[in-house]
Amino acid sequence: MAYHADSADLQTKEVLTWESFGTASRDLAQMIVDSDFTPDIIIAVARGGLLPAGALSYAMGVKLSDAVNVEFYTDVHETLPDPVLLAPMLDTESISGKKVLVVDDVVDSGRTLALVLELLSGHGAQCRSAVVYEKPQSEVKPDYAWKTTDEWIVFPWSDQDPVTRSK
Repeated sequence: MAYHADSADLQTKEVLTWESFGTASRDLAQMIVDSDFTPDIIIAVARGGLLPAGALSYAMGVKLSDAVNVEFYTDVHETLPDPVLLAPMLDTESISGKKVLVVDDVVDSGRTLALVLELLSGHGAQCRSAVVYEKPQSEVKPDYAWKTTDEWIVFPWSDQDPVTRSK
């Protein structure tokens, strides 16, 4: 089973709580609304972007949402050579000519976000991106970011092992 890598051995890390996630979501939504960008659809980069995208969808009153499945991280500071798109694929024909907000939990190297933005823009979407966290070394600067950090981030939805069957 895939779950957030154990970061117990790290000396320093950024810990996002459920309460601060609520604040981050509202702050991020406010930034987007204040910029006069009104997305037709919010697309999460799954899995990390699913909860932030859902929170933004409700905070901004945007009912259309979808996801693109991408795998890149395999452990703390360990990645695949390149981000990989996974099935099922997004219905890219339906986004042509639409204003799309791409949402992820963090932009670290920027390679995942670059892949998704290239894919969606290539299908005629007008894209902007929003993340909870931005790493300073990212090769892609998101349009909206709640906070910048160079620490490993522990998210509340992935800070424990997956639930297993009770005995």
